[in-house]
Amino acid sequence: MKVILTRDFLALILSVAVVGLGSGATLPLTALALAQAGYGTDVVGLLTAAQAGGGLAVVPLAGWIAARFGGRQVIVGAVLVVACATALMQLTANLWLWALLRVLCGAALMLLFTIGEAWVNQLADDASRGRVIAIYATNFTLFQMSGPVLVSQIAGFTQGRFLLCGAIFLLALPLLAAIRATPHASSEEHAEHGGWRRVLPRMPALVIGTGFFALFDTIALSLLPLFAMSHGISSEVAVLFASALLLGDTTMQFPIGWLADRLGRERVHIGCGIVVVALLPLLPWAVGLPWLRWPLLYVLGAAAGAIYTLSLVACGERFRGVALVSASSLVGASWSAASFGGPLVAGALMKTVGHDAVIGVLLCAALAFLVAAWWERRRITLRAAS
Repeated sequence: MKVILTRDFLALILSVAVVGLGSGATLPLTALALAQAGYGTDVVGLLTAAQAGGGLAVVPLAGWIAARFGGRQVIVGAVLVVACATALMQLTANLWLWALLRVLCGAALMLLFTIGEAWVNQLADDASRGRVIAIYATNFTLFQMSGPVLVSQIAGFTQGRFLLCGAIFLLALPLLAAIRATPHASSEEHAEHGGWRRVLPRMPALVIGTGFFALFDTIALSLLPLFAMSHGISSEVAVLFASALLLGDTTMQFPIGWLADRLGRERVHIGCGIVVVALLPLLPWAVGLPWLRWPLLYVLGAAAGAIYTLSLVACGERFRGVALVSASSLVGASWSAASFGGPLVAGALMKTVGHDAVIGVLLCAALAFLVAAWWERRRITLRAAS
């Protein structure tokens, strides 16, 4: 746990937290602006998917970019790109240009998070890995959950709301300047990056768990407010649904990480999946009951966030060196793929089937994680028996 007191660690997590605030505001603000302009959930899903597509496109190049330019320099460049792309959305209403700007944002954010998460995992030891990564994830989510709250305050400031969100990202630059050294991907690591074929069969539940939370996070920030509004909730309250989910994610990651360090990561990981599957079907019924919806959203956010956090923990437990680099890339690819395809499917289903279809999409993803976790456990048991 001494790692949390180092200057580089503190500077990194604080700079990523500022980026979390900006990204947490930009997605719901984009969805709100499109809805106010008369566009449907299918268009919102397409614009959300465009950002994820940018992240997916840059994943194969992430190792080379980090090795060529250095971790800190890449993060600084990523912050500048996402700040400019967000601000430029204020200057045009053309959907094609908005899609291009979201692609650039997605690519920049993927580089930032891939480098940050790989570094934190390298710094942590197995005894405290759950808590260290939980601190990193909690810090990011704490600021990200403030994004929808910010949107609820600036939604009416139509002349400069995207400019304001772009300026927020720039606040990370002074913090990044304080980082003295960051990990560099060596040429040997990059040359061996094809090792993902050997790594993937050892981590299906981790890949699917990451994909589930990427889908959950993206939908919470973009389509969940529209789901709530379809049940008669005002837009000012609807954008706070995402904040309630992120509040649970933020405040419970360290306790859940501590529990995983004590009881075992796998047991807690599966338990969180079961909680998500049990609570999701209740959401359409509870959305109209304030006394029930807020606690339900809080617990749901905590369990869903832990599925992702513990997937990162498991990567650090299972892999080292080149294998860890490959595992991190697979996690990044899973995040981007789910963020890209999920909103497209969910947005289209919400338009054709009904707004409650978004819950069905999330439920299917959570069930897929539990099936993959059962398969992993069964395979390990059979291998031990043989």
